[in-house]
Amino acid sequence: MNILFIILVAVASIISLLLLIALFMKKKHYVKRDIIINAPRQRVFDYLKMLKNQDTFNKNAMMAPDRKKEFKGTDGEVGFIYAWSGDKNAGVGEKEIKNIIDGQRIEIEIRFIKPMTVTALITIETESLADNQTKVSWSNAGVLPYPVNMMIPVVEKSVAKDMYSSLTTLKNILEKSYS
Repeated sequence: MNILFIILVAVASIISLLLLIALFMKKKHYVKRDIIINAPRQRVFDYLKMLKNQDTFNKNAMMAPDRKKEFKGTDGEVGFIYAWSGDKNAGVGEKEIKNIIDGQRIEIEIRFIKPMTVTALITIETESLADNQTKVSWSNAGVLPYPVNMMIPVVEKSVAKDMYSSLTTLKNILEKSYS
């Protein structure tokens, strides 16, 4: 009986320590990645503003190709919503285009419903470096409530890795179609 009590106290202590640590951790997360694509800025931008195109380069969208999708509005325009539901890996959520500055910036609100309710802002910016060279910057920012905020270091690392993979795929697609 003493061993069981010691195990329970140890588990309770670890959980209490994690909850205490989460009290002092940041609640905001932010990740940004860039890539240079050898294609004209407007061509890159026009591809990026179409949320349905994310099925061809976004690592998370590509991991669950059989998820159910719904679309509301006109793709590439403010107010367009791309909603999905799938298995436990895909979850349930939606992306909505909130703002577009043509040729420069797209702001997308992503709302996860399952496995947990979280909202973030995705910003994609394009910058001409030369006539046929475009820098794409992709950021993800949001707030994770207590005690989920203790996962921010893991979330930031995972999101950064997925962004890099997605941007590399995007680069390959756009450079092949441009050449």
